Amino acid sequence: MTDPIDRSGLAPRFWERKKLADLSPAEWEALCDGCGKCCLNKLEDEDTGHVELTRVACRLFDDTTCRCAQYDIRHQFVPECIVLKPSNIDSHAYWMPRTCAYRLLWEGKPLYDWHPLISGTPETVHEAGVSMRHRTVAEFEVGEDDWEDHIIEEPL
Repeated sequence: MTDPIDRSGLAPRFWERKKLADLSPAEWEALCDGCGKCCLNKLEDEDTGHVELTRVACRLFDDTTCRCAQYDIRHQFVPECIVLKPSNIDSHAYWMPRTCAYRLLWEGKPLYDWHPLISGTPETVHEAGVSMRHRTVAEFEVGEDDWEDHIIEEPL
């Protein structure tokens, strides 16, 4: 499967030498590992702020490619979709998956060996069992009251 993210021409291990705020747009996009977990509906405890991921995916999520089927125009269909960027990561990183490169770097942690920037191939995220490839249900198939039945475990 072809990786829609162009990681060519980027400096080796740029994420280890630059702050998130200093990344170029191409470097920022290259951090996406293609797991698809950011496109999952989440449940947040109002009292504690604890976030659980569900396997209930956004209506635009393609669980074969683990990508948004309408990425460039997604806000026309899902206005509440958050565009994660250096200027808003402080307020949004907490709800990103624990394995997400953006969250890991924001927390001062290294990327996992299966990340495409380390492995050199976008398939390793799937081979490692981290992605949501073929593991989701569409949000129109599950009522919001039943999302709790679809919580997935995240690594600690």
